[in-house]
Formats: sequence, C-alpha cells, structure tokens
Amino acid sequence: MCQDVFYRSYLTNYEMSYFVEMTDSINSDASWTIQTAVWRDFAELNQLEKTCFSVGDHWPFWDLLGALTLPGLVRLKAVASGKMVGFIGAERDALRRRGWVTTLAVLPAYQRQGIARALLAKCEMELGMSVVRLSVRASNAPAISLYQSAGYALVDQWKKYYVGGETALIFEKKFDLARNDGG
Repeated sequence: MCQDVFYRSYLTNYEMSYFVEMTDSINSDASWTIQTAVWRDFAELNQLEKTCFSVGDHWPFWDLLGALTLPGLVRLKAVASGKMVGFIGAERDALRRRGWVTTLAVLPAYQRQGIARALLAKCEMELGMSVVRLSVRASNAPAISLYQSAGYALVDQWKKYYVGGETALIFEKKFDLARNDGG
C-alpha cells in the first residue's frame, strides 16, 4: 500500500483516476487480482512464458529468475483462482528517467478480459518514470492494438531483432511527472 501511494505521486490526478476507473471497470467482477510476483512464482512464470511465447522467444531459466529476484525491477502477476494467468516485468533507467517493459503475457484462456491492460497500467504506475518503452513483434497485431489504445506511439524499429529475423517495433508513452495539480 505504501508503495502505491509513493508511485501515485508521480502520476497526474487525471492519469491516476484513469488507472482506478480502468481497473475498476475491467475487473468489476473481481475474478482476478494483480499482485507482486516473487521467486516462488518461478514454476508458474516458466509455464506462462512457454505457453505464451514461441521456443525462441520465451525466457530461459536465468532471465526468469532474475525477473523475479533482482532488486529494483517491477514484477506483477495477475492471479485467478489461485493461479498465475498473466505477468508483466519492467526495469527502470533512473539516469534517463525511462522505464522499459521487458515482458507482458496473459494465458490464452484469460485474454480479452482486460488483464494485460490492467497489468500495463499498474506497471506504469509502479515504474514512476516520465517515459516507458517496450518492444513487440511487428506481426503481433493484438499487442500493438493494446499498446496504441493505452497511449503508446511507435518511435523506432529494430530490424531482425526477434528469432526468425522479425522486426521489433519500439513503442513509447510519455508521462508528465512534474504536473500533479489535478488539472
């Protein structure tokens, strides 16, 4: 709770009310919750990655362990019926005041329920950075649509970034952290 209050101070009142309204309307039936992920979630995160990403794209052991244990990272999970159904990971670059979403995945049976959008919004809040970036496969139309509808804009392309030579689209969202005056 204290952490939420700290990060809320970085968001404008408009951005915070958007987050609250969005998560309240998306999850009005309380069928899932967002929680901080910990090292004990390794097995479920490993299974989620293998389910949601192709062999070349899912993270190996050490990357998963790092995402769950390294200090300063944002690691959130969506939980339904006691099971991890979604995950988002992100890191902060304090010098550039930029956050980077490193992974976002939701099990296929739980997609299109607002879980990814809620994880992304909560992650942005916890990052508390003036800029948040992420990469996505150029062919991942549903993810691109989600990011654009959440206020992200295309800022770059990395050719042949993904396994198989696919281009990564780099999206960015800016936040006015200096303005928290309610207007």
